[in-house]
Amino acid sequence: MEKPRHIPHAAIPMARDGLIAGILAYFFWGFFPVYFKVTDSVGALEVLAHRIVWSLPFGLLMIGVRNQWHEIRRAFQSKKVIGLLSISAAAMTVNWGVYIWAVQQDQVFQASLGYYINPLIYMMVGVMFFGERMSRTQATAIVLAMLGVGALTFYGGVFPTISLVLAVSFTIYGVIRKHVVIGAMPGLLIEVFVLFLPALGYLLYLYSTENLIFAHSGFNLDMLLLFAGPMTVIPLVLFATAARKLPFATIGFLQFIAPTLQFMCGLYYGEKFTSAHAICFGLIWTSVIIYTYGSRTKARIVKTP
Repeated sequence: MEKPRHIPHAAIPMARDGLIAGILAYFFWGFFPVYFKVTDSVGALEVLAHRIVWSLPFGLLMIGVRNQWHEIRRAFQSKKVIGLLSISAAAMTVNWGVYIWAVQQDQVFQASLGYYINPLIYMMVGVMFFGERMSRTQATAIVLAMLGVGALTFYGGVFPTISLVLAVSFTIYGVIRKHVVIGAMPGLLIEVFVLFLPALGYLLYLYSTENLIFAHSGFNLDMLLLFAGPMTVIPLVLFATAARKLPFATIGFLQFIAPTLQFMCGLYYGEKFTSAHAICFGLIWTSVIIYTYGSRTKARIVKTP
């Protein structure tokens, strides 16, 4: 009989703090549709530009508080790191922009679906390009997810373009960030720095053509657009804290909080939920359960006795 492992006393509050941080991060991301609905009088591209522009000063503040300037300096000394972070910044821009547009176009269900299937696509990339092995339960989860997408496409007559763009762009982002040796916050700051001038240029263009909504639609809306900066940075800092203190299997389970809350937001905002959606999400939720079970089982197998 296997002896119960002793858990160091110091690890208990660390795991608790990590769990709280992880839940808060995914709750933050899960309610993003509410923010983009409240600001839907502003075009998706302008909201995206504000999200980038106001993330820079708030990100600089966080780097100062966390004293991570050495990571920023080290990154700028490597052309390879800056090049990879520039590519990840482009993938992040596509992901953010499509998500904002989807919410404004009453496509929250598709956005939610994208983040459900993202870990499955991420797993497929690991198998196809990085030599990772897939368990039978994980393969079953991918097949069920494909059936769900097929049901929505052929039975519902809606090809989930938004879902696939979100899932693929976030997978590209995740793969690059996984292989760049830099912290979450310093990496984000450099990505935002790469995007800052184009985003600021777009806002100045809107201003010159008298199409800028910011500063022309009331104090409340202006404050909401300014909040796009901390709204972007805060959950990432929380997630980075969780990632340091929690096992990968726990993070894998928590990541489904966000799309579930996004799905509930879609219901709240009255999006049409068809029988095709029911079949698709039923298969996706089943695949998520199987995927989570497979990941937790694999984690227990590879854990040092």
